[in-house]
Amino acid sequence: MSTLGHETSQHSSQSFKITKIKEHIGAEITGIDLRKTIDLETHQRINDALVEHVVLVIRDQDFEPADFQKAISRFGEIMPDNNSLHLVDGFPLMLILSNRLKDSKGGPAKVEKNSNWHTDHTNHECPPKYTTLYAVELPDKGGITNVVNMRAAYDALSLEWKKRIDPLQTANTLISRANWETGNPDIVKEQKETTRRAVMHPLVRTHPENGKKAIWFHKGKTDTVTDMDPYETQDFLSELLANSLQDDFIYAHEWKLGDLLMIDNRSALHRAGTDYDHSQHRMLYRLMVKGDRPV
Repeated sequence: MSTLGHETSQHSSQSFKITKIKEHIGAEITGIDLRKTIDLETHQRINDALVEHVVLVIRDQDFEPADFQKAISRFGEIMPDNNSLHLVDGFPLMLILSNRLKDSKGGPAKVEKNSNWHTDHTNHECPPKYTTLYAVELPDKGGITNVVNMRAAYDALSLEWKKRIDPLQTANTLISRANWETGNPDIVKEQKETTRRAVMHPLVRTHPENGKKAIWFHKGKTDTVTDMDPYETQDFLSELLANSLQDDFIYAHEWKLGDLLMIDNRSALHRAGTDYDHSQHRMLYRLMVKGDRPV
């Protein structure tokens, strides 16, 4: 990891360091134990670092589920997960992400070929502002989580592309009709049975804390984009990603036990890596902090 600069802060008897990872994305925090009470100034510094750097990795945490939930609840209201099948016992807001989970038909709970770039829970009126992940069990190597700065991606687009996408709206559901044949059958079944209308959001959203624009969508949940059918929508979003993603904007997080990853969903997309020995167990806990309605 390259060290591009750091700052040190103190709270109670602890001091911690924030180290920038890449020019456009990511910072690492070391020397803090989030099981302990943190003061308002420390909380604000962490929050500001997350907004600035888009993703934080906070090293060397030692959480039981209650510790994880208490630490994240300091950053706002924890919101329920779409997935109610794979939750931590006694913690109905905490999702288990694991390569050993099964859907109701006995298949993998997450279809790997549909593990696309996304931001979480866009089918909600107020999607999560933060997604937080904590490593519980890891394979020997691989299983990287990638996060991309979509604020930088938007800024780097041509003026022609910006004019094209600025007015567009996305219609968000549990799963796009274009993915009904390949998606998790439980999610497809739930979507087919729902009477809820699609939730409309801007394709380009403005961050409420810094006023900056970012490309923002969940490819698997975007049923349509303005004036496109579901299949045209998927092709268009793939084209948009191909024209906007750059390696300099991407942080590839190589997990270590004790890592807490915090993602500012308002400026980022992320995706899970599947490049590991699937006879080994990869398990993370996830909590999400409720955000505002995107504008």
